Amino acid sequence: MSREGSLEAPTRHIIDWQNPDFIDPVKLDAEVRRQFDVCHGCRRCFNLCDSFPRLFDLVDATGEDEVHAVKSEDFKSVVDACTLCDMCFLTKCPYVPPHPFNIDFPHLILRYRVAEQAKHGTPFFDAQLTDTDRNGALFAKMPGLANWATARDNTLTRPAMEAIAGIDKNAELPKFHGKTLVARAKDNRPEINKAAPAYGRKVAIYATCFANYNNPDIGTATLKVLAHNGVDAEVVYPGCCGMPKLEQGDIAEVAKRAKEVSAALRPHIDAGKDIVALIPSCALMMKFEWPLIVPDDDNVKALARATFDASEYIVDIAKKEGMAPGLSAVPGGIALHTACHARAQNMGAKGAELLRLIPETEIAVTERCSGHGGSWGVKKENFPIASKFGKQTAKRLTDAKKTYLASECPLAGKHLAQLMENIEGAPKALQSLHPIEILAKAYGL
Repeated sequence: MSREGSLEAPTRHIIDWQNPDFIDPVKLDAEVRRQFDVCHGCRRCFNLCDSFPRLFDLVDATGEDEVHAVKSEDFKSVVDACTLCDMCFLTKCPYVPPHPFNIDFPHLILRYRVAEQAKHGTPFFDAQLTDTDRNGALFAKMPGLANWATARDNTLTRPAMEAIAGIDKNAELPKFHGKTLVARAKDNRPEINKAAPAYGRKVAIYATCFANYNNPDIGTATLKVLAHNGVDAEVVYPGCCGMPKLEQGDIAEVAKRAKEVSAALRPHIDAGKDIVALIPSCALMMKFEWPLIVPDDDNVKALARATFDASEYIVDIAKKEGMAPGLSAVPGGIALHTACHARAQNMGAKGAELLRLIPETEIAVTERCSGHGGSWGVKKENFPIASKFGKQTAKRLTDAKKTYLASECPLAGKHLAQLMENIEGAPKALQSLHPIEILAKAYGL
């Protein structure tokens, strides 16, 4: 017997995106109305993001208190506000599968976007923004110019970017580096600690586009921590996981990347290596989204079984073999934001568990959305919403009064640090770090 309240483990269905019915406008509209009607009757998700208030306002404005009275074209505003964070599915909805109501709001939004993409294609500037490998390779050749042009205080280029590309002039954007993580790892491979309890483990670190081009410090810290704990690790990067393309509904491109990246990583898996993804969104794609998009690919299945989030992997070492000695307290403590895509992996609060390995250090954990949503959050029409939903999270992190700010999602951390700039009592020149970067500091690495 099915019961309300998500008492059973939630399940997700295969994304049947190659079936013509998936993007059939009549069948899609019927499914949108079916699921939205359940959401309207429940309203438990009213405070998660702007999608749900928009939906409820649409229904209320009809005067009939029914979803059937809403015009189909008006549903697009609800779809546009979704960041695909998965929190409604995993933490709020009592009607997710196996409940017979079969509600999966994020994948319904994805289906809508796939239909839009099939009909209209990806808007030009959105396509340019989400071509992360091309952008990373290009701007790595001229990081000084790229970082100058994208700086928030650049009154010449940022207004132009907003007018032409729709990127909000006030949004903090990722920086680029002249030397990628892959290049750094080749040049500076740390010595493996053979006396560590976990000596013998072997890992292939999936660099991810963001860590490779925008924040290589996450990767170098991970290499140092793993080497100190006896793990033989190398950095590999066959290409982007496709999460930015998923946000645009370009599911065919995501499927292509899933096949290519999983095939490139398969030899590492066959050699007995674990795969460690540095960014939670990428780990989520490899563990959960790819197997639903290309369910019959053996490489994708093998990769899903072998993949660990970076924090998850360190905690696994701590629980199974024990950590190498040498950790020291971090003065002033750490305010940790638990990222949505870390939570969406359904693995527990591994970022917090990792930081609690550090002795005599206070950890203040905040489990609220940053509001950012990747490339979604930097757009002119979305940045004010991202800021609105992130302010309470930023306030909680400020109130924790800790020396360090941490988030497993570097984009969420960057956004929260920006919001904290305008909150009284926030640390000056605040920078968000990945928990593994702080662990490396605690080791003195």
